[in-house]
Amino acid sequence: MTIPERTRPQRSGEYLAIITQAIFQAGLSWKLIASQWDAFVRLFENFDPTLVAAYGEDDIERIIADGGIVRSRKKIVATIANARALVEIERTMTMSAYLRSFATYEDLAADLRARFAFLGELSAYYLVFRAGEAVPRFETWETTIKGDHPRMREMVAQARTRGLDETVAVP
Repeated sequence: MTIPERTRPQRSGEYLAIITQAIFQAGLSWKLIASQWDAFVRLFENFDPTLVAAYGEDDIERIIADGGIVRSRKKIVATIANARALVEIERTMTMSAYLRSFATYEDLAADLRARFAFLGELSAYYLVFRAGEAVPRFETWETTIKGDHPRMREMVAQARTRGLDETVAVP
């Protein structure tokens, strides 16, 4: 199945993986990224934020040269920057505590967009939803952003068929 499911990340690398999926899926199909996912895991060292945060230019060139994933320098650089942002957050709290530390979803989404590279409104919703945290009901949230979002609608619908309400965090 190529539709991403809601989950409850158990380690910080799982958050980095979700953020990376959000970034690389932008403008591409979920199926394409899913077909390359093993290479993503390998190239980004199982999404260990500390290891990825230490990547430099040689690592960027190594990833581009590998050819196992979409060759987007900007998205690769963003993944490294996002590992650094995640490491910074986790200096003071866990990522799950960070996601729950805001009074409103809107405040959280604004902070996510400011802290993380290539993370727009759609990707912020994707991250919070996939990580099993509460988000606004999709039909309400969708009216606040431009465009049509059939892939997000499909992901939310899949969760609902499994009895998961997006307005309540996954236990």
